[in-house]
Amino acid sequence: MFDKFLNIFRIKDLRNRVFFTAALLAIYRLGAQLPTPGINSALLNQFFKTQGGSALGLLDMFTGGNLRKFTIFALGIMPYITASIIFQLLTVVYEPLARLQKEGELGRRKITQWTRYVTVVLSAFQSIAIAWGLNSQGMVIPSISGPWFIILTVITLTTGSAFIMWLGEQITDRGIGNGMSLLIFTGIIVGIPRGIAGIADKVKTNAWGAFTGIAVLLLLAAMVALVAFIVYVERAERRIPIQSARRIVGRRQMGGVSSHLPLKVNSGGVMPVIFAASILSAPLLFGQVGFVQSNKLLSNILQNLQPGEPWYLVLFAVSIIFFAYFYISIVFRPDDIADNMRKSGSFIPGIRPGKRTSDYINDILTRITLVGGVYLILISLVPTFLISGFHLNHLWLIGSWFEHLPTWITNGMGLNFYFGGTSLLIVVGVAMDTANQVESQLIMRHYDGFSPRSGRVRGRKAW
Repeated sequence: MFDKFLNIFRIKDLRNRVFFTAALLAIYRLGAQLPTPGINSALLNQFFKTQGGSALGLLDMFTGGNLRKFTIFALGIMPYITASIIFQLLTVVYEPLARLQKEGELGRRKITQWTRYVTVVLSAFQSIAIAWGLNSQGMVIPSISGPWFIILTVITLTTGSAFIMWLGEQITDRGIGNGMSLLIFTGIIVGIPRGIAGIADKVKTNAWGAFTGIAVLLLLAAMVALVAFIVYVERAERRIPIQSARRIVGRRQMGGVSSHLPLKVNSGGVMPVIFAASILSAPLLFGQVGFVQSNKLLSNILQNLQPGEPWYLVLFAVSIIFFAYFYISIVFRPDDIADNMRKSGSFIPGIRPGKRTSDYINDILTRITLVGGVYLILISLVPTFLISGFHLNHLWLIGSWFEHLPTWITNGMGLNFYFGGTSLLIVVGVAMDTANQVESQLIMRHYDGFSPRSGRVRGRKAW
């Protein structure tokens, strides 16, 4: 295994890509240490300690702790993700944009450029809301408070968000793996020591009483089981048998080979969860503004959308299912696959080529995407349960039925997001995708991959 790992550094192009990715991730972490001018760090840190189970805790996880420290990268990659969601939705409902996407590389470049512009606009709006909220809550150094702090914060955070977007695009184009996912991955990884320290403090203070030792062991066992479950489902796929027709080319007989079309159970990966979290975090972040908190109606609505509340769980689950189907509809087109199979003389045994093949693939994809969406919901509810529990006692009319449930169900265990299913899903998913890309590069250059069944490309010899 160690020798296979060293193969990465024996290939010049792959070695340069790995070093380039590592260098940009190091720059990202360096920017995460530069605070935004004018903020009172002590008051802000104290505020975030009281918001560990809220939407700000989830948003802080996606920013890699930058929001808690209010660095120049405090907005993280979320504005770019939100802008991407907007344009992906528009390509479905707005025909001119859909035609532009089908134009090939030129059309995709135009959409990418417009996505950048919208990212900057969203970053500016979010910066104004955050600066206004911090200024109104007195978390600013008095000498720089007021309009000057808001202007300085908007410029700093918007520039930082645009720079993060550039870093992610550069990693995707010239490095290894998906740049945006790797930035989120890095932010979660660096927060794990803080999560371990939080559990260590609970052990020292005997937070769970006589069951503290057992609780820690159960937590570790649950993490290992959760990682194994994530790896198992992420590799699961539905294989559709494909038969290619025999044909004579010159004096040779071509085709007649049996193969399969692999359909992953979770084709969307972590993107549905990230999209859903991004959508639900926007109004909750808006709820930190002073005039919203003073409005009784708005504050009650946003209070019911906090993590752990029944309405939040319902909307989060619905959003994950929606984005799971939406994402797969963009990246996977059964009509195009059926058309390509017909042109190449391939077919699914027992299924007519053309429309029937497309409908058959679409039906299978619909069923397995539902299974993948339910899997994402189950994994994503783990951090909510660990932190704040399920507030079933807050349900309208029937909340009294759940008042006698144990407090660890209704109030959670007060643990950190870093040990939840969402973070583990992102870490494991991104790690597997990146490892697969590295392995593909190795196999393409006649080297062995990481997995035992990868091997070299058939018919080729090692250098």
